[in-house]
Amino acid sequence: MHTRTLGQDLQVSALGLGAMGMSQSYGPNPGDRGDMIAVLRGAVDLGVTLFDTAEVYGPYVNEELVGEALAPVRDQVVVATKFGFHIENGASVGLNSRPEQIRSVANASLKRLGVERLDLFYQHRVDPEVPIEDVAGTVGELVREGKVRCFGLSEAGAQTIRRAHAVHPVTAVQSEYSLWTRDPEPEVLPTCTELGIGFVPFSPLGKGFLTGSLDASTQFAADDVRTTIPRFTAENRAANQALVEHVATLAQAKDATPGQVALAWLLAQHPSIVPIPGTRRTARIKENTDATRVPLSADERSALDALAGRIGVKGDRYNEHHMSLVDR
Repeated sequence: MHTRTLGQDLQVSALGLGAMGMSQSYGPNPGDRGDMIAVLRGAVDLGVTLFDTAEVYGPYVNEELVGEALAPVRDQVVVATKFGFHIENGASVGLNSRPEQIRSVANASLKRLGVERLDLFYQHRVDPEVPIEDVAGTVGELVREGKVRCFGLSEAGAQTIRRAHAVHPVTAVQSEYSLWTRDPEPEVLPTCTELGIGFVPFSPLGKGFLTGSLDASTQFAADDVRTTIPRFTAENRAANQALVEHVATLAQAKDATPGQVALAWLLAQHPSIVPIPGTRRTARIKENTDATRVPLSADERSALDALAGRIGVKGDRYNEHHMSLVDR
C-alpha cells in the first residue's frame, strides 16, 4: 500500500484501521481475544501502518489489545490513542481535558500500549471547560518530555483547530467523514489544508451502511450503537438507500465493491486524507486496502457529489447527547 503524510512528518499507510469495534459498539464483542490479535497482525501484513484506539474504548481494554497485538511489529506501525473523557466505574461520564488529566491518561496509555512514546495523541472531544490553548500547551510539554510524538484533535471545529495549532502544531484532525457525512467540508477541511494538517476520517463507510450490507430490514443487536443513532432507524435507512444503490452500480461497473468505491472517493478528496475503517475481519481489511487501487475519474467523483447533495441524508449521525459533544 502506498503511504501518505499527516502533518509535516508522520508517514502512514493510505488506509488505517480503527480498532474500537473490537472492544465495543457493534453488537456482542468477539469472544476470542486471540482472533482480534490475529486480525490486527494480519492488517500489518496487508500494509496497514496506522492503528487507532482510545482509553475510553472498553474502557481501557482496547488499548491493551492493540498494544499486545502490535508489540512484535511496534517499530513498523503508528498507534494513535486519545484522552478527553472522564471515566468512572467503567463508563464515560463526561469530558475532562484538564492538564493533570491529560498527563494521567498519557502515563496510563503508555503502560497499556507497552510503549515509551505515544505516536499520535488526540483530544477525543473538545472540552468547553478547558481552554484549548491549555490543552495544546500540555500536550506540547509531553512532546518535549518524549512521551508523545504528535498532537491531534477529534471532532474539533475550525476555530478550535486554529487556536490549538497556534500553541503547538496539530498533526491530524479526526472526524466523521464519508459520502453521507459531509460536515467537515465547509470549514474544517479547508482549515486543515491551509495549516498543513492531516485529516483522518472515522466511520468512512457510514458505520457499514455504505458497504451495501445493510437495509431497512436489518436487525441490530440490542448493544449495537446503531440502535441509538437517528440515521439508522428503519425509516431513515430506507430513505438513504438510493445513495448506496448508486454507489453499488458504479462499483459493479468497476469490478469493485460499494465499500471500495466509498473509500476511493474519500482518498481522492485530498492527498493528506487517511481513512480508518474499522472491522473484525481480515477479509474486510483486504477488501478495504484494495480500495487504494480503484480509480475514480473526475466525472465519477462529481457525479457522486451531485447525487449525495441532491438526495441528502435523513437522520443525524449521532443521538442528541453525542451531537452535543461535537465542537461547532
